[in-house]
Amino acid sequence: MIHPWHDVSPTSKVGELPGYFQAVVEIPKGSNLKYELDKGSGMLRLDRVLSSAVYYPANYGFIPQTLAEDDDPLDVLVYCTEEIPPATICDARVVGMMTMIDQGQPDHKIIAVLCQDPIYNDFPTAGAFPRHIFKLLRRFFEDYKALENKQVAVDDILPVEAAHAIIEDSLARYWKSRRKGDIKGLKS
Repeated sequence: MIHPWHDVSPTSKVGELPGYFQAVVEIPKGSNLKYELDKGSGMLRLDRVLSSAVYYPANYGFIPQTLAEDDDPLDVLVYCTEEIPPATICDARVVGMMTMIDQGQPDHKIIAVLCQDPIYNDFPTAGAFPRHIFKLLRRFFEDYKALENKQVAVDDILPVEAAHAIIEDSLARYWKSRRKGDIKGLKS
């Protein structure tokens, strides 16, 4: 069995990194179930049912072979007109980034569109989206942990260039940690 974090390439056939990449979806748009990659097995684990009356406003997952500052794969929100099932690999294009502070740590969320979606793929950047979409996104992340008594601070949507820098940094951090043997789930 392949491990989606370690064995799936982040490289997309559609375009070059960091602007284009493959994403692995953990949570489909519209879900209130929080799935997470089990780093050891590579399977998806049901982490919890969201305790607030909210649902994921976009398909949510990660970019393979990345390591974010929170020691998890780099998060990505893939906008698409449809729900993408968990454990699906898809081609995505960066349109921006949202940064938040979650329990005192920076938590970047790459904002992307599904390359094969004829509607969302027309948006060149996050700035081209209807403003209400990102009002919903911000509100979701402000509220989704509220009933768990956890606070999250959400920043503004940042441009594509900021996302590119975070993706490049996360790719480099992953490979540096992998060479040192510091990554969970890798067989020695």
